[in-house]
Amino acid sequence: MDASMIMQIRPELTRFLHQFDDCLGRVTTRRYLDLYIEGQLSNLPRKSIEPMADAVGEPPRNLQEFLRLFHWDEPAVRDRLQQYIVRRHSHAQSVGAIDETSFVKKGNQTACVQRQYCGAVGKKDNCVVSVHLGYATPEFYSLIDGEVYLPEETWHQDRDRCRAAGIPDDVVYRAKWQMALDQYRRAVANGMRFAWLTFDEGYGGKGPFLQELEKLGQNYVAEVPVSFVAWTQRPVVLYRATARDRRQGRHRRYPRLKIKNNPKVEVRNILAYSPAMRQIPWQNYYVKDGRKGPMVWQAKRMMVYLAEEHGLPTRPYHLLVARNVLDPDEVKYFISNAPEPTPVETLLRVAFTRWVVERAFEDSKTELGMDHFEVRKFVSIQRHLILSCLSHVFLSEFCGKHRGEKLGPDRLPGPDRHGDAGAPVGSGGPLFAEVRPTHPGATDDNARAKRQSRPQPPSPNHRSFTCPRHQIEEPNQMSLETRVAL
Repeated sequence: MDASMIMQIRPELTRFLHQFDDCLGRVTTRRYLDLYIEGQLSNLPRKSIEPMADAVGEPPRNLQEFLRLFHWDEPAVRDRLQQYIVRRHSHAQSVGAIDETSFVKKGNQTACVQRQYCGAVGKKDNCVVSVHLGYATPEFYSLIDGEVYLPEETWHQDRDRCRAAGIPDDVVYRAKWQMALDQYRRAVANGMRFAWLTFDEGYGGKGPFLQELEKLGQNYVAEVPVSFVAWTQRPVVLYRATARDRRQGRHRRYPRLKIKNNPKVEVRNILAYSPAMRQIPWQNYYVKDGRKGPMVWQAKRMMVYLAEEHGLPTRPYHLLVARNVLDPDEVKYFISNAPEPTPVETLLRVAFTRWVVERAFEDSKTELGMDHFEVRKFVSIQRHLILSCLSHVFLSEFCGKHRGEKLGPDRLPGPDRHGDAGAPVGSGGPLFAEVRPTHPGATDDNARAKRQSRPQPPSPNHRSFTCPRHQIEEPNQMSLETRVAL
């Protein structure tokens, strides 16, 4: 946004920020909140502290102290923001999306920096990683929480280094899935409700994470790694000692699995070798129109059984397998705890909604300068992430209000509306994938879009958004025991 646009939206921005007055305390601190958010919304090419301060004639040190030294309650700002979203954007089809992003940094003085996998460059690099919770409805989306990830070996175990970087003693190492779970619980405590939760295999492969969500009654569609294991048939459970055990005086814990049971099988082997899975035909599903034509994925679903925390089988879960029609080697596996009658179209829609948080990252970095921060202390980075959520909520809401989109009778954007799901904020396209079955011959390798649209960021099945952490592997050699289990 240029200076004239900022002047036009300033009354609306002032009303939006007024609800956070009591979280900032002093009037001087509150003034710097306006300057920081306006700087993120501006059209400055670089949105670090110095250019933002220079643009308004403010000494850069003042904004630096606003992030690092001033006393204000950033958790209260986050809570107030989530409560605001509850009042304005609650929806029966809301989806929460969990993901992480990274910021390339040089040197070793920035809090939580280390050499690790960096999604921003697609390889290992020196970077800071943060875990985020996003929220999406058919008409609105935004990041609603974010935390800096504290590496265990290079930071958590070196408390002197932590203190030098301003990391409080009560901030300790947590696995990323534990951070995501804490963010989910905070959001629920602030009144947010998610019809669905979705996340990639980095979180879907963590059994304790899935078990906690099950205990909390949260429906999810989780992408899982190819090595994720499940039973294709429910194993036999013994609830009391057998006559043989009683005769031999064996003391066992019950209930337990029967010794002679079929083992769990990796999902890639279920797809490749299971007779039950082979009998299920692939069904084509139109997802949406992408930049290169209609996006069509083939999918099939069967019910499987997972192991709960004591190793006993759970109720039936959905194993959803999807592959790209134009690239059959691109195969994705999803596990869902949804009720058994849930249609495949619904599961696919939720699974492909995960790209929305990637789109929010793209907005926050390209439009708001979320990756432009040049501060080093932990509290400064954490406050910057929360303020970026604040700016993104306002930007998403403002663009949605002023884009002039005509909505259908169900309040959802029409499927033929001009715009792409990878479009920038406020482009007017539907936010959720329009999943529906399609005829097998409806698309082929030469498929093209029915209409031309403006150049857009990558579409939801673009590899930059959906490429798994581990490439698809060929089914490995199985033992006779595994083949019997299938």
